[in-house]
Amino acid sequence: MNKQWTDTFREEIAHFRGTIDAFDKGELDRKAYKGTSGGLGSYAQRDPSRHMLRLRMPGGRLTMERLKFLAETAEREKVGRLKLTTCETIQLHDLSAGQVPDIITRAIDSAILTKGGGGDNPRNVMASPLSGVQPGEAFDVMPYAEAVTEYLLSICRDIKMPRKLKIAFCNGADDSVHSAFRDMGFLANVDGTFALRVAGGLGAARPSMGVLVDEAVAPREVLYYVRAMVDTFCAHGNYENRAKARTRYMQDTLGPDGLKEAFLKNVAARKAEGGLDLTGLESPANIARDNSGTVDHPRAILQKQPGLYAVKYHPIGGLLPVEKPRQLYELLKDIPGAEVRIAPNETLYMINLTAAEAEKVIAATADGAQTEFEHSVACIGAATCQQGVRDSQSVLRTVVKAVREAGLPDGALPKLCISGCPSSCAAHQAGAIGFQGGVKLVDKKPEPAFKLTLGGSDQLGEARFGEGGAVILEKNMPALLVELGKAAAAAGQRWEQWSRDHAQERDAIIARYS
Repeated sequence: MNKQWTDTFREEIAHFRGTIDAFDKGELDRKAYKGTSGGLGSYAQRDPSRHMLRLRMPGGRLTMERLKFLAETAEREKVGRLKLTTCETIQLHDLSAGQVPDIITRAIDSAILTKGGGGDNPRNVMASPLSGVQPGEAFDVMPYAEAVTEYLLSICRDIKMPRKLKIAFCNGADDSVHSAFRDMGFLANVDGTFALRVAGGLGAARPSMGVLVDEAVAPREVLYYVRAMVDTFCAHGNYENRAKARTRYMQDTLGPDGLKEAFLKNVAARKAEGGLDLTGLESPANIARDNSGTVDHPRAILQKQPGLYAVKYHPIGGLLPVEKPRQLYELLKDIPGAEVRIAPNETLYMINLTAAEAEKVIAATADGAQTEFEHSVACIGAATCQQGVRDSQSVLRTVVKAVREAGLPDGALPKLCISGCPSSCAAHQAGAIGFQGGVKLVDKKPEPAFKLTLGGSDQLGEARFGEGGAVILEKNMPALLVELGKAAAAAGQRWEQWSRDHAQERDAIIARYS
């Protein structure tokens, strides 16, 4: 990012100091404050004296420079909680008003920006977390995620969109970034082009798969398509009703064919104008190191680079222990090409490791998820989030404890996707088992509850939304999941197979708890 842009950003931060101070003193109401703070990646928590700050990590790349900053900040500021997000960012929680602008300012020097981390802005641009090292990928999409980030940040002050814009790049091997149903989803093809879907999304209403608008986007032309999406959204998005202001609603107002036509017209106009060609992009240096060892561990993943490994680490609920950035930095800082990648399922991958290095990282991350079920995804929840309805983090801890005590075998239950409200921050519609926080009337009194969905998928080529509608009281969720898991285990099957083969038994169990 050029110096002029960062200087302007620093001026914006200086002005924000006065805004957050006024809010802290009660001189500014929550709504007015949110309108300003969101654009800098910060929101007040449910307790208005505590604040969250979201650090953009383009493509989920946590380089050694960024990891060092995170470690030092967690220590210096005595950060209460670190939360990995489903958009490949990191949230710092429980900050005071005075800490927020200081951290934003220092982050710039470590190539971390918070601009557009919230509000009606282009959000963190995502990429398949193992892009560049994953066997079977079409090509490395990370350079394009980073280039799009640079471009969007350069224009974000000059555009006014109806709502936020989320863009993802899939490497053709792993679509955990949900390119099939993002505002813009680029899917790498083996011929070196991108297939592009637009105007997809989840949320409270109308979850939608993206509309396929081009099957062979030339990589050098990616920015023309990005700018055309901004143009289309600004021209046809809903500025009057925020509930219907996301890009997916343009599928209703324009129709899929009309949307495609309007979008491609804008692409052609931007190409005619020129000036947005991407040239000279480079992937991170290809790491080739002498490694004769091997490691056999379920969290060790062979890279496409011979003899090198990635190590997977999923802290329960995506809550990264505040001491972990320092531990990882000390382990990785002297390893050539090592870095950390944040995945959309709240998982970290440490990449470019020899077998011996991987063994050390595995030992240092033994506190994370041990089973597929423990890899469940949960948003930060209502105890922290202003928008939250139910405390998804508390629920996750409760059901993990119940499943562990029941001694269920790995695979008897899938990972859950638990959203504390209809906003679907945990992408519950795309989970094999998804839960959305809400209430249920019992004897005419509202009780904490979650709406259950079944059968969603975010697998490449198999993306679909779950179905269901059963509403489960929060207090009954541990018993429900244990009974479902025991039934699958008794049949000697993993959840996916058992759920297909025993749908009637599955539904009968759910009915007893709904």
